[in-house]
Amino acid sequence: MAKMYYEKDCDLSKLDGKTVAIIGYGSQGHAHALNLRDSGVKVVVGLRPGGKSWPLAERDGFPVMAVSEATKTSDIIMILINDEAQGDMYKTDIAPYLTEGKAIAFAHGFNIRYQQIVPPANVDVFLAAPKGPGHTVRSQYTAGKGVPCLVAVEQNATGKAYDIALAYIAGIGGARAGVLETTMNEETETDLFGEQTVLCGGLVDLMRCGFETLVEAGYAPENAYFECIHEVKLIVDLINKGGVAAMNFSISDTAEYGEYVSGPRVLPYEETKKNMKAVLNDIQDGTFAGKWIAENKNGRTFLNSKRAALSKHPMEVVGRELREHMLWKNDADLDTAST
Repeated sequence: MAKMYYEKDCDLSKLDGKTVAIIGYGSQGHAHALNLRDSGVKVVVGLRPGGKSWPLAERDGFPVMAVSEATKTSDIIMILINDEAQGDMYKTDIAPYLTEGKAIAFAHGFNIRYQQIVPPANVDVFLAAPKGPGHTVRSQYTAGKGVPCLVAVEQNATGKAYDIALAYIAGIGGARAGVLETTMNEETETDLFGEQTVLCGGLVDLMRCGFETLVEAGYAPENAYFECIHEVKLIVDLINKGGVAAMNFSISDTAEYGEYVSGPRVLPYEETKKNMKAVLNDIQDGTFAGKWIAENKNGRTFLNSKRAALSKHPMEVVGRELREHMLWKNDADLDTAST
């Protein structure tokens, strides 16, 4: 098993006398900044002047400044803006002020893995990646708990990068849960693969197919939504707590039997695995990254068209209507902070 670290392995005092610049104040940015400050770390926030996050960070009591100024005044620069915006910001607002001995950090290795950011050899480069959305990173911290994190050091110029990375993760609460050692390449490739084949791409298409099959067979769209979409969270929560065996223990024997006889019919194992390997190859050889970089340079026409089409799909329309009428509706549970 890969090496795991916990609070006993992390020395928060390694951040004493250092200033951390959080670049971005969205989902992850606000959580990192607040948790670090509550852990006694000096934090500044670097943002684009005039951006909508500026007054939010000021409201929370942080010194807010342009990214270039935050880089100049800080020892550790954690970049938490969207992947596709990091490369240009780094070149104009960070690289010119990234002097020897500073550290640059990421919560996802995309820009390092695909060389959209190439730091100089005289700075530390590390990954501190919570395995959960920003609002959970914050809520778990305030509850005295933490979200598990990944740690990786891409460049150890000072010889102290691991100490700094682990101290940073302890500061955001991750060491309370556990910190798994990895590499930037492995984190990036597995993260993209999981998103595309299972968590987002695979799951959304599976739910959509199930919804459409029931509706086309004449069943009420509301029933189709509950059975193929709403209940996904209930099942995943069981798996999250105790694995697939715990989920199977909690569901009916009828449901478990159906899992074994019908799952392979819906997702033929060898064919599905072959397709997943093709996706992984595109991630490993840079094909996917190249397409995503080009998509952003060309106005995001494909992404925007798909996003618009999804919003009009009956499963989304029915879902919105149902949620408006449910007592369990709670917009505060949605992680809508801007990035």
